[in-house]
Amino acid sequence: MPAAVIEERRPFLPHELFAPDAESLRQPPAKRTRLDSVDLLRGLVMVIMALDHARDYFHYAAPLFDPTDLSKTTPALFLTRWITHFCAPVFVFLAGTGAYLSLTRGRTKRDLTWFLLTRGAWLVFLELTLIRFGWTFDLRLDRYMFVQVIWALGWSMIVLAGLIHLPLRIIAAFGLVMIAGHNLLDRFSAANFGSMRWLWIVLHEPGNLQSASGFTFTVAYPLVPWLGVMATGYSFGRLLQLREEKRRRVLLWLGLGLTLAFVVIRATNLYGDPRPWTVQQSPLFTIFSFINCEKYPPSLLYLLMILGPAIALLPLFERWTGALARFFITYGRVPLFYYLLHIPLLHALAIIFAFARYGRQLLTLANGNTPPPGWGYNLLVVYLVWIGAVLLLYLPCRWWARLKQRRRATWLTYL
Repeated sequence: MPAAVIEERRPFLPHELFAPDAESLRQPPAKRTRLDSVDLLRGLVMVIMALDHARDYFHYAAPLFDPTDLSKTTPALFLTRWITHFCAPVFVFLAGTGAYLSLTRGRTKRDLTWFLLTRGAWLVFLELTLIRFGWTFDLRLDRYMFVQVIWALGWSMIVLAGLIHLPLRIIAAFGLVMIAGHNLLDRFSAANFGSMRWLWIVLHEPGNLQSASGFTFTVAYPLVPWLGVMATGYSFGRLLQLREEKRRRVLLWLGLGLTLAFVVIRATNLYGDPRPWTVQQSPLFTIFSFINCEKYPPSLLYLLMILGPAIALLPLFERWTGALARFFITYGRVPLFYYLLHIPLLHALAIIFAFARYGRQLLTLANGNTPPPGWGYNLLVVYLVWIGAVLLLYLPCRWWARLKQRRRATWLTYL
């Protein structure tokens, strides 16, 4: 017993991250709590994500300027947009973590490979069809197509299906090198690649691809470094198998360390983001400039800024219980189901608001379509719509979560 106590309290060493820990893997303690903490974090970011999409549809400035444009934004608008930055990186990261944890619940690597391949392909299909329709309510597929986070998530799963057969150290190295090194590629533009321009846009530079017939394919989420984010999330799952006290200590210090790394590297303005921070007209806007990192594609500093605090929150979420925690956990257990519902719901609410205000015109703010003249509301209305939409989705999400818990049918895992 004394030896076990000494082992549990000794400092964590970096080289132990992927070292065998047979006892932890054989008898993982508090398994339910750890999974609940991951679901809680995922559910929280899913709820926050809907705020950004409510702003897209309802805020008067949404079609006019980027809310992170410091020359035009307000503090409230900037922070409304900035807080939603946590959504995509945490969503993709935890998808990788979930894949690793599925191996601890009896799934074989062969089973996981097939699941990642098929679910990844399913997500890409959904992005090109149902999700696009939710954004646009446009059934015509011959004019334009645009792909966002679910596209990146799907392809990341497909790549991870191959990576999981490598040693965990190699998977972690792949992810970390991609995250830390991809900003070295910022100097290259799609224009440098001639006929292969399309490949660079798919991989690293957001942009439009146009055919001779006028069809436009818009890539908002290039695959690099999202592939690395998922691979790193998969490797991170190993830490969740540590014993409780050690796990909480490691996660807290890892999260704080990544956050500190963001502050230090960002302060130098030497590397990690294509947009250096600058002194602004006020101290508050200088802080905004400091944290205003590039999302498309996500820079090293953007990911450090987001994933550091998210990881640090996990040990705190292990202790968070009660009705509010269960509320967020519900959404975190059915993230794709929630995602597929919330976009058309917000779009439909925008149409209802527009019809009540104008008596006509279906409102579609996606892809540069012009809203009715004078359309939009202040942030108070945006927040009220956001809260209302999230609450409307609670009962369907709870029903779906309970259905998945009662029935273990394979097809349910794809939603």
